[in-house]
Amino acid sequence: MSSQVAKAARRVTHELHGIVVSAGLMQKTAKVRVGGQKWNKVINKVCDYAIATLHPLPLTSPKWFAEPKHYLVHDPNSSLRTGDVVSIVPGWPTSKHKRHVIKNIIAPYGTPVEERPPIPSLEERIAEREAKRAVKAERRIQNKEEQKE
Repeated sequence: MSSQVAKAARRVTHELHGIVVSAGLMQKTAKVRVGGQKWNKVINKVCDYAIATLHPLPLTSPKWFAEPKHYLVHDPNSSLRTGDVVSIVPGWPTSKHKRHVIKNIIAPYGTPVEERPPIPSLEERIAEREAKRAVKAERRIQNKEEQKE
């Protein structure tokens, strides 16, 4: 089981870079804003109409608009501060809305990285998760034995 978890965790397909919007308000959680763009279909239709009918008025051209996404990110040691530029990767679900985990701090804001709690590596996170799962499995076995008696 442990090798399957480790193999799945190492298979990182997407690394995102973003800015920490809020940190320290939720335990072991930070909100990160990642840049993105969205195509505006309405403006595209107006532009196509203007080209097709040779409309005399200058109409706007089709555009991409900035539309950032916000992710709740698991921060195991609460080492992030608002304003940090960070790298996040997908991880296993930590809670209902947290699906990403902090990989490293690219550019700290305020307190230097050396003075903050360290960010655990992938191997450390896998080991911690396996230890928690082992404790849970033991507890479930004990509960089943108690129910039988």
